[in-house]
Amino acid sequence: MAETLSLTVEDMHRKMAVDLYNLTWTFLSKEDRSEAENETMLQAAYASRYHWGVVGTEINFERGDWQISRVFAFLGNGPAAIRYAQRCLDLCLEFGIGDFDLAYAYEALMRGHLVIGDEPKAREYEQLARNAADHIAKEEDKNWFLKELEFAIKNPVICLQN
Repeated sequence: MAETLSLTVEDMHRKMAVDLYNLTWTFLSKEDRSEAENETMLQAAYASRYHWGVVGTEINFERGDWQISRVFAFLGNGPAAIRYAQRCLDLCLEFGIGDFDLAYAYEALMRGHLVIGDEPKAREYEQLARNAADHIAKEEDKNWFLKELEFAIKNPVICLQN
């Protein structure tokens, strides 16, 4: 007999948000995605953000928007990447979310502007990202962020592999 899993509605939303966020990262990390995989990746990112919108907090919202921005950048859709990066930054500023979240919000805006070929604007956001990185509390988080930032400057539509 199959085991029955009993979850509250809130637990189900939380589980779906996490699982879909992780699924999106699986696709972001994959080289040579098919068009169907690209579509699934985008849908998973949106669905994760939806579920966080039901049970999460502002930090979950901004991280969901950041992930959607990243997906759009990797798909080569700079305007959409910028739109969601701006939503991420707005949440960080409105709710006082700093540390690596703020640095990544600026990184996402830089990445989106690189995708559309707006080099001057990308450099502005790069500098803001570097300034925000100075306030990342954990040294390992700061080092990882700076490594990813350097990689993003050269490869705005490719994920840094571990």
